[in-house]
Amino acid sequence: MYDRDDISLLEAELEGDPLDELVAEGNEVEAPKPDPDLMLQLLNSSQNQQRMIAARAFCELEEPRAIPQLIELLQDACPLLRVSAAYALGRNPSSAAVEPLIAQLGRDWNGYVRKGIVWALGNCRDRRTLEPLVTALKADISAVRLWAASALAQASHLGYEAIISVIPVLIEGLRRDPVSAVRSNCAWTVGQLCRELPSNAIYGTAIDALLEAFAEDEDLGVREDAKVAMLQVGDTRGLQIIEEIEQEGLL
Repeated sequence: MYDRDDISLLEAELEGDPLDELVAEGNEVEAPKPDPDLMLQLLNSSQNQQRMIAARAFCELEEPRAIPQLIELLQDACPLLRVSAAYALGRNPSSAAVEPLIAQLGRDWNGYVRKGIVWALGNCRDRRTLEPLVTALKADISAVRLWAASALAQASHLGYEAIISVIPVLIEGLRRDPVSAVRSNCAWTVGQLCRELPSNAIYGTAIDALLEAFAEDEDLGVREDAKVAMLQVGDTRGLQIIEEIEQEGLL
């Protein structure tokens, strides 16, 4: 579907993935924040490098005034600017940005940009994001599927109907995705969503999928992540089965 992806090239040019930096936040002493007023001015600069600096700054800053300009940058010709704008909108989620993010996800040729957009959509807590995230988990490249699986955990904040709409594709990803890291993220998200479900048939199917992954997945990391997800859910039947499997030394 996407034959022009080369995430590694953009990673090299960015000298590190902004998403990795965002995820790692809190592990180091906090550096001084950029001046938001100055960064707002730089977003309008005629120079790509200055707009890039500003967009990256709003990956750290929460500033609603930047949202309209960041939305415009989603369609910039430079993929480095597009991805920085996507991450900045993830830091500054807005209902106004949801449709532009979805539209750019559907048309952007660059997998690195789509990865950033998926992360941003995952922070929106907006029902409109679920369908494009499901599509990304089903059909995109592995780096995008990885974050789509995690982003769907936001369904836990959107109510029962949202949860049951995404559980099937997450279970399918847990069972079938060829990349172990994607299966692990599916396990984590299924666990998060199970905590919000009543004890019904859908809940039981999700628990069975976690148990299946724990018992049968070829990857040790996936099995461990499925176990951790089950422990966090605290399902009595699931925990008993895990204990029995471990006592019998079947793994």
